[in-house]
Amino acid sequence: MPSISQRGVDMSASPIRKLVPLANKAKAKGTKVYHLNIGQLDLPTSEVAVEAMRHIDRKVLEYSPSEGIRSFREKLVKYYAKFNINVDVDDIIITTGGSEAVFFSFMACLDPGDEIIVPEPAYANYMAFAISSGAVIKTVPSSIDEGFALPSVERFEELITPRTKAILICNPNNPTGYLYTQKEMDQIRDIVKKYDLFLFSDEVYREFCYTGAPYISLFI
Repeated sequence: MPSISQRGVDMSASPIRKLVPLANKAKAKGTKVYHLNIGQLDLPTSEVAVEAMRHIDRKVLEYSPSEGIRSFREKLVKYYAKFNINVDVDDIIITTGGSEAVFFSFMACLDPGDEIIVPEPAYANYMAFAISSGAVIKTVPSSIDEGFALPSVERFEELITPRTKAILICNPNNPTGYLYTQKEMDQIRDIVKKYDLFLFSDEVYREFCYTGAPYISLFI
């Protein structure tokens, strides 16, 4: 019998998915389970959106353009402008969620054996995306004692090798919720410029900031 690919052997199971059968067993026993694992909404869907789907005037739901429907991308230009992120409609590609966007970015920018530095704790599936693209994630741990603040520049530089190709930042961080400061963002900017690295910035939670601290996008 043929063996599966080495990539398949190396691919770790998603910790998020590991929790699902355990939760299902607990619920079957009558235990109340609070799902914090997949960010599932518990708020009603906007009635405007529901009504739009009820009264859609399309007879054929065809494939959309690969880059995404232009009218949607034009609206996103205005959305990003609210955060002082100035992009043109042709700078935007629509993906099926943030995970696909990260995966596409890895595949477009990284070769097998390239290394990515990622502050930890981090979104568990970054590792899977790296394995799929043949890249290697090097983690730089943050500390709960410091509120999960960004590790020092020196900690990043200790991990940089000739194979280092990129740094990935998730801001606000998933799963810690930490909101990086202007000073921390400046440090990341200086590192990627100094070592000529790609910068991947996962900012999908930009509207989930509750402390009153300013949200700083690396794209600014």
